[in-house]
Amino acid sequence: MYWYCGELIESQKLELDINDPGLLYGATVFTTLRIYGDSLDSSLTNWQAHCDRLKFSLHAFGWTEPDWNFVRQGAEILLKHFPVLRITIFPDGREWIMGRLLPPNLTEKQSHGIVCALAEPELARSLPDHKTGNYLSAWLAKNIVQTLTAEEAILVNSQGNWLETSTGNLWGWGEGCWWTPPLEAGILPGIERSHLLKELKNRQISVQQEPWTPELVKRLAAIAYTNSVVEIIPIHTVQQPTGSLQYNPYHDCLSKLKELFLP
Repeated sequence: MYWYCGELIESQKLELDINDPGLLYGATVFTTLRIYGDSLDSSLTNWQAHCDRLKFSLHAFGWTEPDWNFVRQGAEILLKHFPVLRITIFPDGREWIMGRLLPPNLTEKQSHGIVCALAEPELARSLPDHKTGNYLSAWLAKNIVQTLTAEEAILVNSQGNWLETSTGNLWGWGEGCWWTPPLEAGILPGIERSHLLKELKNRQISVQQEPWTPELVKRLAAIAYTNSVVEIIPIHTVQQPTGSLQYNPYHDCLSKLKELFLP
């Protein structure tokens, strides 16, 4: 079941023209959101923020906006069946919405953390300001590190600075404040990243948006990654060529950060 071009389709297949740039080049933009309270209008669902990010990319690329009434209509139908929706927009304005379930073992990962591994620098995402259908580098990075028994990849630049995970933004606690890589480093401006920055500012909690150099990451007591689906997942081990780094997945700072996802 999915929504495409103003129509609900009961199928596991989507028919595209063989010359469609979305098929040939990954020429689409997308956003993935989690439905809270069975409503697009819940403050935690962040519907408008997701639409605004799509519009930002469409305008930047000079692409056609979709019929937003169709986008909303399709999302309203699918949220009755799925807690997670992925909305994809093609260059000519076609909308495609599909749903999925929450990741397996999500509660366990949120409680006890996961293992990550550093990816090779060449696997950093292209056009990092935008969430495009050309997600091959991040997909490759995650699949490669999973052969090393890690669950997520941490993307790095040529200087060895940590940027983001293959599916989310990085957060760290150290020296009495929060740290997150700056957008200028070449990372996705995540919806949950913006949400947390706003909530932390409202609570007058310090956040340093600085590059995550190899020196900085050693000074952090706890780290985690966030996205709109998993909320926040601690990272207890990071595998790297020079040896693994260990972090505390039960640090009190993480429980306080998790509270910002409550209604």
